[in-house]
This record gives sequence, C-alpha cells and structure tokens, in this order.
Amino acid sequence: QLQLVESGGGLVQPGGSLRLSCAASATSGWPLEDYYNIGWFRQAPGKEREGVSCMSSTDGSTDYADSVKGRFTISRDNAKKTAYLQMNSLKPEDTAVYYCAAEPGRDVNIQAMCAGAFALDHWGQGIQVTVSS
Repeated sequence: QLQLVESGGGLVQPGGSLRLSCAASATSGWPLEDYYNIGWFRQAPGKEREGVSCMSSTDGSTDYADSVKGRFTISRDNAKKTAYLQMNSLKPEDTAVYYCAAEPGRDVNIQAMCAGAFALDHWGQGIQVTVSS
C-alpha cells in the first residue's frame, strides 16, 4: 500500500511563493521509484476538484492547467521518493486544498490523468494553501 503525505502549505500573500512536497512511503515492498505517475490536484470551497499538474513516469513529460502555466512547476526526486509543486506568483484564486496523487504504470496519458478522466489509485490527505493579504 502506497501512502502519500503532503507538506509545505500555509498562508502566503499574493505574489508570494510556496513549495508543496509529497512524500511517498510503502507499507509492503516498493516498486521502481520512477514507476508512478504523479499529479497535483486542488479543490477550492464550493468548487470541483481540478487537476493542477501531472508528470509522466515514462518520459518525465508534464501537463499544467492553463491557470497555472508559467507560475507552477512540478518535479520529483525519485531517490527521496518525493514529488514537489513549486508555486510562484500566487493569486487569491489559487486558494484551495491541494492533493497529490500517484498512478502506477507506463505510458499513462497524463493529460487524461490531470483532467480526471479516470480514478487514481493513491491520494494524499490534502493540505491547505491560502493566498491572502
């Protein structure tokens, strides 16, 4: 069973930056560290959950929501079993609970993954990000 734990959230002023981390651990065994496709999602109050960014395990390709392109960067450190979401130039509309997710497999369509086209196997508990002055 894979467990994901987010950290790094909090309160930040508009224009500020935060880096979210998603640490992975397995209770029994561990597949290849780079086997999992990684995604960051968020859900604001009264809104549906949306995909923010996803990264392929196959070739490291990435996908971003239009609203965060140029401001957010997804990355991973397989040796540390940790994924990151660097968020710059934050806006009040970025306020949400952020979740990381992992989906095993090669050649997963990350655009579809970020679009919520299929259920994902593993989710973190979520972390609050609030952008406010």
